Amino acid sequence: MSTLCYDPSQRSGPIGLSSRPMHEAGIRLAGMNLAKERACAQGEASFLSVVVPAKNEAASLPRLLDEITLALWPLCDGGPHGLAGYEVIVIDDGSTDTTRSVLGDLAAVYPELRGMVLAAGAGQSSATVAGIRAARGNWIATLDADLQNDPADLVRLWNALPGYDAALGWRMNRQDVWSRRVISRWANRVRNMLLGQSIRDGGCSVRIFPRALALRLPVFQGVHRFLGPLLLREGCRLVQVPVHDRPRPHGQSHYDLWNRSLQVIIDLVGVAWLMRRPVQFQVVQTRDSEWATSGSEPIAVVPACARQRQED
Repeated sequence: MSTLCYDPSQRSGPIGLSSRPMHEAGIRLAGMNLAKERACAQGEASFLSVVVPAKNEAASLPRLLDEITLALWPLCDGGPHGLAGYEVIVIDDGSTDTTRSVLGDLAAVYPELRGMVLAAGAGQSSATVAGIRAARGNWIATLDADLQNDPADLVRLWNALPGYDAALGWRMNRQDVWSRRVISRWANRVRNMLLGQSIRDGGCSVRIFPRALALRLPVFQGVHRFLGPLLLREGCRLVQVPVHDRPRPHGQSHYDLWNRSLQVIIDLVGVAWLMRRPVQFQVVQTRDSEWATSGSEPIAVVPACARQRQED
């Protein structure tokens, strides 16, 4: 039996509200707009930007870069579902150890590495958003820097992507202490119940999604925990893939009871509000420099993506 999981709640529009008539038009429009983006993206070379927030993870970075290279380099073989290339963006979120100097040393070894240093500890959400905005690729992958995520799982997510818009990992055989596992299990249940979704592991950082969609998402402190629900809000088709979870070999966790559970509940209320307040509109006519008129009949305008296909 396949271990891949397609979420039955992954339909276009605000999840858990699609049965309400007042949302039906907006849901259809969200699906139509996303379908157009998929069509324009077909044939575009796939370049993957791996975004890695890091705070005091100097000891983990050499092994992390080595594992990412071993995982992604074979995908750059020119195959039909391969990568045209990749980059690794490590965001130093105000580290007080030698993370910055280690990034400088690693950049001389790994040409794919791009380091970014934030002025002060801004938090994982801010670091993630900064990395996404700086990315050059049309696809974004995210990983934690503490080596608990296995970069080899990015290949599993990438291979599961055809037919879907984004891939989310869910951790098998969690290596955290029992209290964190219990908190995570209940947090997933409460979130899914409130949002009407069935995302198995909202706290898993192993994800792949289109950069263009990520740039449309609302951003706030804590958004890194809700990327899956917010992608669903945009009408994405998601596939959930089991991934490995490993013991943390260096340092200690940056999260405690407040920022892992109580703060998440506050954020969840805000996300539930966002899910129910999407901006919905349909453009039926525009006039710009490409829209000339002759008499009363408008001249047909060929969309840019269609013009590119015709030229090719």
